[in-house]
Amino acid sequence: MSDMPRVPRVLSIAGTDPTGGAGIQADLKSIAANGGYGMAVVTALVAQNTTGVRSVHVPPVAFLAEQLDAVSEDVEIDAVKIGMLADVAVIDTVSAWLERVDPPLVVLDPVMVATSGDRLLHPDAEQALRALVPRADLITPNVPELAVLADEAPATTWPDVLAQAHRVSASYGVIVLAKGGHLAGELAPDALVDARGTLSGGRTVVELVAARIETTNTHGTGCSLSSAVATLRPQSEGWEDAVADAKRWLSESIGHGAALDVGRGHGPVSHFAGLWARGGIRTPLTAEEIRVRWWDDVADVRAGIDALAFVRGLGDGTLDRDAFTWYLAQDALYLRDYSRVLAKASRLAPTVEEQAFWATSAQGSLVAELQLHDGWLPAGTLAETPAGPTTTAYLNHLLAAADRGDYGVLVAAVLPCYWLYSDLGSRLLPLAVDGHPYADWLHTYAAPGFAEATRRAIEIVTSRAATSTPEARQAMWEAYRASSEHELAFFAAPTEKR
Repeated sequence: MSDMPRVPRVLSIAGTDPTGGAGIQADLKSIAANGGYGMAVVTALVAQNTTGVRSVHVPPVAFLAEQLDAVSEDVEIDAVKIGMLADVAVIDTVSAWLERVDPPLVVLDPVMVATSGDRLLHPDAEQALRALVPRADLITPNVPELAVLADEAPATTWPDVLAQAHRVSASYGVIVLAKGGHLAGELAPDALVDARGTLSGGRTVVELVAARIETTNTHGTGCSLSSAVATLRPQSEGWEDAVADAKRWLSESIGHGAALDVGRGHGPVSHFAGLWARGGIRTPLTAEEIRVRWWDDVADVRAGIDALAFVRGLGDGTLDRDAFTWYLAQDALYLRDYSRVLAKASRLAPTVEEQAFWATSAQGSLVAELQLHDGWLPAGTLAETPAGPTTTAYLNHLLAAADRGDYGVLVAAVLPCYWLYSDLGSRLLPLAVDGHPYADWLHTYAAPGFAEATRRAIEIVTSRAATSTPEARQAMWEAYRASSEHELAFFAAPTEKR
């Protein structure tokens, strides 16, 4: 039992919903659906259903304090989600408890504006809630609530939402999960925004986009998302992973909400739809989600390539000719073994179509080597040029992946040679004006045929990763990341050598 991951113990502090779609009832379902143990402290008793709120009863704050203390004096809390806080006294009581107990993780859903646009809190309570915001690690306002926190008019476009979220983050010193659900359009964008640059790679914005689901089953989505994030964060490497997993789970739950047939108004989401369908917890990653995540997760490598003197000189045509010749010789030596690696991928491929793709790619690598030899390199250059240590290290990595005999790992390892080159070629091509000394190289890697081959390689690899076990997908990612780092070193080697 000691090897089992600990179930996060998550406390929801919020109001009720007797129909079960929002408030604490939704929080407890979200926590359970995402692998946590849910606890609940009630701030307000709300008479509501899917058509609207009828009345709110706020128990004495002394009883609220007793609830909070009863939980925290007995249970170690891993995360706190805070929802509806009805008035100043309630907010002050919760704030004092947070200061006294100092839970390790706090997610605040600042319930301030109804779906109708009506303000839910008295101005004094709004001000008290603003004072509470810095105590949170993450806040999850919708568009109208974000505007209240910014003391501005509601944003009407996604760029405006991001800009407003950045100002709120800077003002309160907190990460903002900006949500675009109130905006029009086919997509439902969300983004983590931290003006302090504490997100992965030092970024201030990480966007997560999904298709908008046309449904009336949106009751309690804000409650459900915030409590899911609070539950997933203790189980994740960072906020990005937690929010991405929560967003996938919520999209699936929204999509299945209508099947519940609950209420005559805006119905609830189906919190356990994925569990009922699969008997598990996590919503599987799609190939598209893997594509976006893997590309974003090598942003540092791509930035490093762009910053290299070799790449800058290749783009503007000022690169030393000897450095370029040495690079081409190393590339020709690399392609010789790279073609063998692709041939091994063809032998391991599970479908005839994939076998044909990798076989064609292997042949293309040999053709590219001959073109480099005949068109660019002086006679005898390859015979006189040994493989450099960077080239050797990269090839050893690829050959080891081939010897491993794992198709997923092997195709993930060869992918950066497509993806990074295609991206670089397409971005540098506009510089290939008449007289550019390296225009042929830029045209080669920006060619439509290479772009299509890259698209297909990405599709094969990400589809394989999406249908693999988490352990197999992690091994694929590690091979892909290592190859990306080898590409950076390969581009750096010519100028470092000289």
